[in-house]
Amino acid sequence: MNQTVVIDIVGLSSSLLKHKDLFLTQWIKKNQISKIKPVLPAVTCAVQSTYLTGKWPKDHGIVANGWYFKDECEVKLWRQSNHLVEAPKIWDMAKAINPEFTCSNMFWWYNMYSNSDFNVTPRPQYRADGQKKPDCYSKPEHLRDKLQTELGTFPLFNFWGPNTSIKSTKWIAEASKLVHNWHEPTLQLVYLPHMDYVLQKYDNESIILKDLKELDDVCKDLITFYEDKGVKVILLSEYGINPVKAPFHINRLLREHGYIKIREENGLELLDAGISPAFAMADHQIAHIYINDKSNVETIKSLLNNCPEIDLVLDAHNQSQYHINHERSGDLVIVAKPAYWFTYYYWLDDKKAPDFARNVDIHKKPGYDPAELFIDPKKKLMLTRIAFKLFKKKLGFRTMLDVIPMDAKLVKGSHGAINVDEAYHPLLVQSKNSDNESTSSIEATDVCQIIMNHIFSDL
Repeated sequence: MNQTVVIDIVGLSSSLLKHKDLFLTQWIKKNQISKIKPVLPAVTCAVQSTYLTGKWPKDHGIVANGWYFKDECEVKLWRQSNHLVEAPKIWDMAKAINPEFTCSNMFWWYNMYSNSDFNVTPRPQYRADGQKKPDCYSKPEHLRDKLQTELGTFPLFNFWGPNTSIKSTKWIAEASKLVHNWHEPTLQLVYLPHMDYVLQKYDNESIILKDLKELDDVCKDLITFYEDKGVKVILLSEYGINPVKAPFHINRLLREHGYIKIREENGLELLDAGISPAFAMADHQIAHIYINDKSNVETIKSLLNNCPEIDLVLDAHNQSQYHINHERSGDLVIVAKPAYWFTYYYWLDDKKAPDFARNVDIHKKPGYDPAELFIDPKKKLMLTRIAFKLFKKKLGFRTMLDVIPMDAKLVKGSHGAINVDEAYHPLLVQSKNSDNESTSSIEATDVCQIIMNHIFSDL
């Protein structure tokens, strides 16, 4: 078996390779590059599960970063159990070929409770006094403590939220090197998320280039580390991030047509999914429309087909063309045109928005919220406010970090759609002397076998 590392550089596409002086640009040029046809939906959990199983979402069941759990009548995103992936994973396949195979999963999703051997994933502590503390989860258990002794606590608040920075990506890279040195896994999966945040937040080329250079330094160090040890290196990305010009408030549209039911608590509105005739679970540029009253399917389909911001409206029949026909999928799956993305917003008056709308709260929101990457620009002295609130938390007082804006127009980039320009297609880069057939375009389902070929081919 050949030791192999797969480095997932989120957001990497040919649109970023115009900068000729970057290490990544030069390294990629020396190797074999393929564009990966976007999988629907082109979002983290669905794409990673497709890469690691070689199956489509219709088979592995990960139809987005979250979905409507019909038995609980709740939308849930960012669950972590690997048991949610309904297909054998690459480590299961490899262990069946050679029981001595080992795998390290460094921050790829659905990391918990898998048959992989050395795993680390974000897992904050939610304390009884209301504090949220940075931490991570590992397998085996002592790996978490060993890594945090060496590197400090995992910088969770640099991993997601308005304080995101290269710091979390550097931590993951350094942790991956340590795990390799300690355990020498046959396959190591490494997740480098930094450009994901940058490209959603900014359209300023100078800012993007500055952050790209920071990531480039991390990649240079990491790739050199593995190559010096004779480890085969594969670079890939899950999606490219294309510029967007406007959000589309899909749940507001449904509410205006009488499909959304809310309940009011403390003067604020909460989506009541269980009794709503229909609602949307919005996730970047795709949304699952769950229709509790099936008599409304054709009417809602017609409504959505008349929206100029929407590219595809897929019912149960034509979802099969896009390999997303799974019981977890909505009765309709909609895909935005490349210049648009879907919010989860369902309130019509910001004064009625739920309290969690102004917080970083990925588990309460019935959809993805990239506004969590920003601090509300309309509020004055925000850094002072944040410092005061954090001080109160340290003293044991409960307080909300209600600093997130509800201005979806701040978002500059998105992903999830499939009918995007090839400049924003994800990439796979492997060595030119690889046994894999050289091709300029591959399916997302091909990635699993490409990795297997690297591991089990003759040197």
